[in-house]
Amino acid sequence: MLSYKGYAKSRLEALGIKDYDRVKVVKDNAVFEGLLVPRPKLLDDKHVILKLDNGYNVGIKIDNKTTIEVLSRGKPPIKPRKLEKKATSEERISIVFTGGTIASKVDYETGAVRPYESPEELESLIPELKEISDIEYYTAMSIFSEDMTPADWIKIAEIAAKLINSGSKGVIIGHGTDTMHYTAAALSFMLRNQTAPVVLVGAQRSIDRGSSDAVLNLIASAIVAAKSDIAETVVVMHATPEDEYCHVIRGVRARKMHTSRRDAFLSVNDKPIAIVTKKKIKYLTNDYNKRRDGKISLDTRLEPKVGLIYSWPSIEPKVIDAYINMGYKGLVIAGTGLGHIPNRIIPKVEEAVSSGVAIVIASQCIFGRVNMKVYSTGRRLLAAGAIPAYDMHPETALVKLMYVLGHTTDLDEIRRLMAQNMVGEIRECTSMEVYPPGGVRDEL
Repeated sequence: MLSYKGYAKSRLEALGIKDYDRVKVVKDNAVFEGLLVPRPKLLDDKHVILKLDNGYNVGIKIDNKTTIEVLSRGKPPIKPRKLEKKATSEERISIVFTGGTIASKVDYETGAVRPYESPEELESLIPELKEISDIEYYTAMSIFSEDMTPADWIKIAEIAAKLINSGSKGVIIGHGTDTMHYTAAALSFMLRNQTAPVVLVGAQRSIDRGSSDAVLNLIASAIVAAKSDIAETVVVMHATPEDEYCHVIRGVRARKMHTSRRDAFLSVNDKPIAIVTKKKIKYLTNDYNKRRDGKISLDTRLEPKVGLIYSWPSIEPKVIDAYINMGYKGLVIAGTGLGHIPNRIIPKVEEAVSSGVAIVIASQCIFGRVNMKVYSTGRRLLAAGAIPAYDMHPETALVKLMYVLGHTTDLDEIRRLMAQNMVGEIRECTSMEVYPPGGVRDEL
């Protein structure tokens, strides 16, 4: 199979070259050897991509002076299958993969990124996992996290509840990092009366890369799932750029704050629950739900027709109209500072609330509290019926509003529930210790 188009396709087809063949390309006296890997069809037809022997990809613009030679025929990528294995012990934890970098590696025979073929393959790369606990593996789905929907959150919640209620000491959810904080918040609200930890974990770089964060993240997650006394939904990810330790972050407080750093996740407006090394857990607070006997109850009533928009200087009132006209039941607006939007938008907010649409105001600052009683703009918003997000970051406010609207459409009841601390998403006051994040190094 050849994934190229146009000029590149014609050059490669003339030589009988297919994806994953090993080729040599000579351009302007520079010589490149590597595997021809598929090129996204959205890109132009003048480049080819080679995976070099050092593992890096290089794009080469080809023309009629470029020479291309086949060195050897490649192998097609391995067809992925579900990663599953039952545990043999009652003292077990469960790992459920949903997709993302944490569940994949580079296949250097083909140049493609593929899921792990078996639990044994994963455990051969991280032998410490078997020393922590007997582990059962499941594959719930295999999708990019940006493609996750509330329906996927519900499926993951159902799996986690079933596993814990059937005896698993803890459940690890392997997840893409981009929207992991949305899923973590959703599970926090849907898994009621948790009796054991549900741990979301991801990776910025795949396990087979020297700079991968996946190994420490998975080991730390397994320790939390098997040995901690936490009974909440949490995110476990690198706390520093080095392979030192991970933070255990409450699901409704976690947020991805960097595109590529290994320590991309921070705890917003709250201290992490704990820090975890490859050997031990150190708790930073006693303010968390503890393990107990009993069953998790599941409440998956979510209203998906809830939007999240950021206010900006030239925002027009018709933006709010667009959401109302599309039938949205609620809208979170990430305002500026303490929770402000341009005054010209406030009449439209009042109109939306009058029509039964819940409007919640969060802050683009991410850290800090919304306080709409300080300035006149905030007071006008409150008078228009807007609901403050308190110290929730915008994504948690979005997920909570979905959850609340799944239970009631009465605006007074919505206002009451949004102000109620359900799972640690709201604090009466925000500690000075939580900002700047990373300002004080954790003491192990």
